Amino acid sequence: MQLLMRSPVFRGLWVPWPSYGFLHPHYRHLLAQPLSRIETPTWGDYEIPKEFNFASDVMDHWARMEKEGKRDPLPALWWVNDKGNEVKWNFQELGDLTRQAANVLTNTCGLQRGDRLIMILPRVPEVWLLTVACMRAGLVFLPGTIQLTSRDILYRLQLSKAKGIVTNETLAPAVDSVASDCPYLKTKLLVSENSRDGWFDFKTLYKAASVDYTSVKTKTQEPMSIFFTSGTTDLPKMALHTSGLALRSCLPSTRKLMKLTSSDISWCLSDPGWILSVVGTMIEPWNSGACSFICDMPQFNPETILKTLSSYPITCMISGSSVYRMLLQFNVSSYKFPTLKHCIGGGEPLLPEEFDKWKQATGLAIHELYGQSETGLTCAVLRGMKIKKGSMGKVIPPFDMQIIDEKGNILPPGKEGEIAIRIKPTRPVGIFSCYVDNPEKTSLSERGDFYLTGDRGTIDEDGYFWFLGRMDDIINSSGYRIGPSEVENALAEHPAVAESAVIGIPDPLRGAVVKAFVVLNPKFRSHDHDQLAQELQQHVKKVTAPYKYPRKVEFVPDLPKTITGKIKRSQLRERETA
Repeated sequence: MQLLMRSPVFRGLWVPWPSYGFLHPHYRHLLAQPLSRIETPTWGDYEIPKEFNFASDVMDHWARMEKEGKRDPLPALWWVNDKGNEVKWNFQELGDLTRQAANVLTNTCGLQRGDRLIMILPRVPEVWLLTVACMRAGLVFLPGTIQLTSRDILYRLQLSKAKGIVTNETLAPAVDSVASDCPYLKTKLLVSENSRDGWFDFKTLYKAASVDYTSVKTKTQEPMSIFFTSGTTDLPKMALHTSGLALRSCLPSTRKLMKLTSSDISWCLSDPGWILSVVGTMIEPWNSGACSFICDMPQFNPETILKTLSSYPITCMISGSSVYRMLLQFNVSSYKFPTLKHCIGGGEPLLPEEFDKWKQATGLAIHELYGQSETGLTCAVLRGMKIKKGSMGKVIPPFDMQIIDEKGNILPPGKEGEIAIRIKPTRPVGIFSCYVDNPEKTSLSERGDFYLTGDRGTIDEDGYFWFLGRMDDIINSSGYRIGPSEVENALAEHPAVAESAVIGIPDPLRGAVVKAFVVLNPKFRSHDHDQLAQELQQHVKKVTAPYKYPRKVEFVPDLPKTITGKIKRSQLRERETA
């Protein structure tokens, strides 16, 4: 049978797709409903269902498949920590546990459909129980990293008007210190071995709760989650996502990204506070019936990552490009990864030499991806696709991503402009709905028919996108436009440079000149800095266009970063202005 791609609905067929076999009945159900185009518009070749709930439509599907013996006998969640402890739950067990957790949130804590719950937890199994429980109950979850301070927590509680918060005993005192200034906060839930006054004890409550819970029938366009943006140029904003974020991974074009199957074990290293964790540890693997592997590391340790890849049957690894960079500081080739088949990196451009070193050491290429808190994953080097080193790949259909100019016109290949995603006449499923309570910022993020990512780049003749830098970071010098990542990539090739950040500083003749802040590798820190600065300048002139070289170089012990690890160039610019 063949799929008629332009038919208004998929009429209940088992549809064969290249590389990953048949779509299971869950997708058949979603895409075969006789829906009104007014209530549920099409997006590309697909008609979007009116209702979707990831917990009942995906998780419970795989639980039924397990019960019928139609899924590989792997856990759905496999959690380990550095003390040798393990937790393994299959989909049937996750189903019961998340229903119990949903009962705690609604019946015990009193949260109601549409209420917001902030979750600030390390990589503990309860993260996954609570997230799926929120989906079952129609609660809006707001993830946060455990690196947040009391000031950060206060900002998030007040801005979001969250009715509840869940955290551990380490951060509970910080919450208590600001709770009196948060009038909307009604429920505090603690994930800990110890109790605390004024807090619900989640571990005790969910074990005693009933497994009987009927998941709500959430609308596809109903709020599901809010992600705080990284705050590289401004205070973090609240990007609101609907259930469409999870639905999008059901689309065949999206499933080509990793091509996971129910026999895969996928490890996403992202912190639970970020959208990549939700997509990479839950939505992507569980849509495919795969096992999501989690290693709880209290502190980031490259050697632990390498040993884990060697010791466990992990088939797919997803992490920030900076993780691969740090792993390459060790003798990666001395480790063997017998089951690893696919590596994915993102968050920032990967240097060509880092790509080569990893492939030489492991035999595996790193497939880059691109996305934001606002968009989820939108561009990638899909599994099996030709790799162009340094490129972030091609757009993931049915997204329409383009390079546009300041008037919203689409630019031809090779022309530098702003990376944008078409949102009119139909807003893509899975892209954020708005910045909550901030119509001005929402409006500023749009130009004509497009959502503006705030990133600059180019597209080549083959449809591959190339990242240049954030809009605010582009340097105009003597009529030349210079992307900071171009200079930083060139500097990174010099053995003295551990990392760097490049900004433009005012200059009376050129308008702006390039300045580089450089963190040196330890063995170069005692070298003459004036001589080393000249050496770095000459190095950049040789490996990239000479006009891009940093006319000023400052050596610093570290660089200001967001809690996601992104360099805050805006802070460096403010320091220069001061």
